[in-house]
Amino acid sequence: MTDSLANIMSNKWDEPPEIKALKTFIQDKFKASVAVGISNNQISINTNSSALASTLRMHILDLQKVAKTDKKLLIRIG
Repeated sequence: MTDSLANIMSNKWDEPPEIKALKTFIQDKFKASVAVGISNNQISINTNSSALASTLRMHILDLQKVAKTDKKLLIRIG
């Protein structure tokens, strides 16, 4: 009935393919790591760098193609 802590921690959550694709693209192209979250109608990309956020906004169409999604992409700083 109850799972041990080791069993719970060993069950890793697989990221959706959109998140993996965006993180990989940003890491490869811009050499930066970002946090990506997904909801029903939007994907948020969070970065600590305002320069990176501005650059990502210029590449928003590329990001949508990489993610293969029609969801709204939000780029946030913080």
